[in-house]
Amino acid sequence: MTTTGDIYQFIDGFAPFRTAMGFDNPGLLVGDESIPVTKVLLSLDITPAVIQEASQLGAELVVSHHPVIFHPLKRLRTGSVPYLLASHSIAAICAHTNLDMAPGGVNDCLAKRLNLKNVRMLCENSASGLAEALCGETNHEYSPREFAEFVKGVLGCEGLRYTEGGKSITSVGLCSGGGADYLYDAAQNGCQAFVTGECKHNILLDAENLGVTLVAAGHFETEDPVIPVLMQRLAERFQDVDFIRSRVMHAPVHYL
Repeated sequence: MTTTGDIYQFIDGFAPFRTAMGFDNPGLLVGDESIPVTKVLLSLDITPAVIQEASQLGAELVVSHHPVIFHPLKRLRTGSVPYLLASHSIAAICAHTNLDMAPGGVNDCLAKRLNLKNVRMLCENSASGLAEALCGETNHEYSPREFAEFVKGVLGCEGLRYTEGGKSITSVGLCSGGGADYLYDAAQNGCQAFVTGECKHNILLDAENLGVTLVAAGHFETEDPVIPVLMQRLAERFQDVDFIRSRVMHAPVHYL
């Protein structure tokens, strides 16, 4: 029978947990490697609603992108996510920046969703040599607004923010989630556009001044493309396990 340890080792094979950035805390964060697994729920985040969903499904494990324990715990509160996982006897494996940078990981899935070709490294992680951000070419030329509309459509965004770079777009940089700081690498490498999840005001101003169309499409929306890919990969390897995409995970932001 498949165990949490088997699934951990499989993920570690293509997105090694040791390659995560220094601030990160990925891994088997709740439970131990010996737990037998028959159903696994996949979600970007583990929230109380996701845990309830997993419990109702009879899942023994949740595989998520964002870690359920990020900073050292000084108190385990009733109702907190780690407490609820433990009280429901549900394990948690969290693959974060190691999955962002892995070949076929989050950024690669975002590049594929954007139909980019000749995808290559934009910024290298000094410790692992993996790509922290990517760049590639579009299939055809876009105006800034056309490109923002394209991103909105392919990522299923309810809304997004973008800067008017003032240039036709054929080269795009990207980093999923909170990757706005890679804007400067994108501009230096001649990208006319840069796609990320979220962005501060000063970086939006810098993008405008640099003549780059920066598209802030949402943290959830830029990372969600990895979930079906990860689910398929796991299902092909562990055919005795049911892998289920969470129905309750969602982007917490709404637009008026």
